[in-house]
Amino acid sequence: MPQHHPHKSNTPERRTRLTASSERDHRSSSRKRYLQKKPLGEALALLLDTVTPPRRMETVAVEDALGRTTAEPIFAVLSAPHYHGAAMDGIAVRAEDTFGASEFSALSLTVVKPDTRRLSSDGRPFQYVDTGSPLPAWANSVIMIEQVFKKSDTEVEIRDAATPWQHVRLVGEDIVATEPLLPRGHTLRPYDLGALLAAGHTTIPVLARPTVGIIPTGSELIEPGELAEPGRIIEFNSRVAGAFIEEWGGQPKRRPRVVDELAKIVRALKKSVSDNDVTIIIAGSSAGEHDFTLRALESVGEVLVHGIDVMPGKPAILAVVDGKAVIGLPGYPVSAVVICQQIVRPLLAHLLGRPAEEPPKIQAVLPRKVPSRLGLEEFVRVSLGKVGERLIANPLGRGAGVITTMVKADGVLRIPPLDEGLNAGQEVLIELLRPAEEIAHTILFTGSNDLTIGVLDDQLRGQHPGFKISASNVGSLGGLVALKRGEAHIIGSHLLDPSSGTYNLPDLKKQGLVSKVVVLNLVIREQGLIVPKGNPKKLRGIKDLARKGLRFVNRQSGAGTRILLDYTLAKLGIRPDAIHGYEHEEVTHMAVAVAVASGLADTGLGVKSAARALGLDFIPVEREDYDLIFLKDFFNTDAGQKLVAVIRSDAFRRAVERLDGYDTAKTGSLKSPAPKRTDKKRAGKKPAARRTA
Repeated sequence: MPQHHPHKSNTPERRTRLTASSERDHRSSSRKRYLQKKPLGEALALLLDTVTPPRRMETVAVEDALGRTTAEPIFAVLSAPHYHGAAMDGIAVRAEDTFGASEFSALSLTVVKPDTRRLSSDGRPFQYVDTGSPLPAWANSVIMIEQVFKKSDTEVEIRDAATPWQHVRLVGEDIVATEPLLPRGHTLRPYDLGALLAAGHTTIPVLARPTVGIIPTGSELIEPGELAEPGRIIEFNSRVAGAFIEEWGGQPKRRPRVVDELAKIVRALKKSVSDNDVTIIIAGSSAGEHDFTLRALESVGEVLVHGIDVMPGKPAILAVVDGKAVIGLPGYPVSAVVICQQIVRPLLAHLLGRPAEEPPKIQAVLPRKVPSRLGLEEFVRVSLGKVGERLIANPLGRGAGVITTMVKADGVLRIPPLDEGLNAGQEVLIELLRPAEEIAHTILFTGSNDLTIGVLDDQLRGQHPGFKISASNVGSLGGLVALKRGEAHIIGSHLLDPSSGTYNLPDLKKQGLVSKVVVLNLVIREQGLIVPKGNPKKLRGIKDLARKGLRFVNRQSGAGTRILLDYTLAKLGIRPDAIHGYEHEEVTHMAVAVAVASGLADTGLGVKSAARALGLDFIPVEREDYDLIFLKDFFNTDAGQKLVAVIRSDAFRRAVERLDGYDTAKTGSLKSPAPKRTDKKRAGKKPAARRTA
């Protein structure tokens, strides 16, 4: 592992200028090595042991101190309360004057002026007080107003004796002056601010927020809002990292993007290290020809780690320059997020003297096998939902460049480096990214994909805040398997039975699921060939797919669209191997449309709405029922009935009809008998007409 050695020449010329020969030598050696990798825990410990926290102190107003870290122990200036005060509305009395009062022997008390300080020992005085009022100097107890019976403007009667100091807040009941209030290294919360103000503080010494310089690198980068031409990438990693840093108590300072030139990267690096406590440099951390981050760091400081045994995030670099931490984030967005969470977050906690926060965890069950690479700790994003008594963790896409999986994820499954994967049905520990309460209201959807599921999710969230749909796409047949295993609440399905020409019910009978489910129509939709604008290949139908030179994109095996295609091909006498691209599979209608729009394929079978969404043309082939199949046990739950009510709502119908290629005439109608409700509540009105298949 090349590191910076003090005895080697480290002149500015050596740092910033490499000859053409040395450039070639370095490129060659870079491709041959991934510098010595380290396990995550070891890499982090090495970095934290090497970096000394600056611990600069500043004084801020208490009102502005939320989330800041105390720089020293804080002691109370005042007691709270700082006077004896009434804890109730009522009358202030001397307790000894009330002794003997009872239901059978009421005592009368006489009012005294509020400014009375000394009283004679004769008589039974009282004074009206409100909650928080100072207790008169002569009084030692308060009787609640509800227990006081007024006889005149100057006289009241009591029928219960008072005890000394009852309903009185004594000096220092909450806080005593000079006592410790908050420890050093404490992160200030809203109620801490209240305690500080109550204890007499208006300002407070806190640790200065560590400044973090962020350097995005890459000649291909453009700013958000600029024209995104092919080969140009919108730069957002620095914004994501900056938002994390802000959340974790740091102060992000984003620098302008730097092109892939070693000298310019070195200059930006030096400037950031000089100005900040920590520097993050994004991309170029791998070992490719145009990856300059490693060389830049070697020329100005010491590289501690190049490569961490995690996936995604393996190419990360940890270095120290002038005693300050420098983190080289991989360019892929999910890799960058993982390294931010696993390295940058604990580093900031270390600099602020805080304990590293552990995410909340929960037990869940995997619905399918999850393979993993031996030797790497893998971070798998998952969606979560409770089906029956089990919390199901559905793995999401694992690509390091798919930032939307982080958007959809409810939690993260960490697979240890010595495991080659986890088995279906295995209980696992999930680190939560969302509150458990939100996950409890998640409806797990899988099976066949359709654009209307996104519309349904939006309508559900709008009509019933707190509820949501978590969707995955495994095809109609895969959805039936998931239902049978109890791994989803509902599935989307459009399985055509060739012998009867009907949808879904024959396959439910084959799977033995008819008595366990409820089938409800969501929409009638159009399936057809998605083609480029203007239909340049002049396609007219499925029979044209065997045309020589035509490139087709298919749906995955088990998808209802694939079954429809195979059924139609069989009717036309066309063999699958006669179609170029029959093996090219995508898992959603939009993915098929994207393949056509991008020129990877000339056509594919999909729904009309996907074609229209990307400005493509559409050749109709079939109108089909797209149904939702509910687990019967879920159908009658509160969440199930809320979803049914949304499906049958006018708002949902209108939203669907704004898309192209859908008919809502049967939306919300049952195709199988609904189970009897055990309660009398109904979720939404039934459509005027009910149709059954």
